[in-house]
Amino acid sequence: MLVTQKKQYALRAIFQLAQHPGDDPLKTSDIAAAQSIPLRFLEVIMGQLTRAGLVESKRGYAGGYTLIRAPDQIRVGDIFRALDKQDNVEACMACAAKGNCPFLGACAFMGLWNQAQDAMDAVYDRTSIQMLLEKWSEMTGSSHR
Repeated sequence: MLVTQKKQYALRAIFQLAQHPGDDPLKTSDIAAAQSIPLRFLEVIMGQLTRAGLVESKRGYAGGYTLIRAPDQIRVGDIFRALDKQDNVEACMACAAKGNCPFLGACAFMGLWNQAQDAMDAVYDRTSIQMLLEKWSEMTGSSHR
């Protein structure tokens, strides 16, 4: 999985929601401000995360977004795969798109790229949002509910 800016923003948005558990939804403007994400871009990402079943949207004056699952039940890999699926991405780790690679089918490095990708995917899949919250709390001396 290539880690695009969009995936970084999605991860930061989920992280922000996880810092505020409960029934009070967060507005996209609050998430955007707290995580330095362009609002218009975040609105698109939140729609994708909603369709992927990671967040829930509530409309109205007191509306916004909440997590559907607990932070210990959401893995970084879940977020990244949801965006890949929504964006219909199929890319080589080293190339922007496999279809444009002049060495497709005869790449001496493909095995290396695949091994590196598998190792990164394993890290994403064993890292929960809860683990990131705990690490952040240790680093900042903050606590979250």
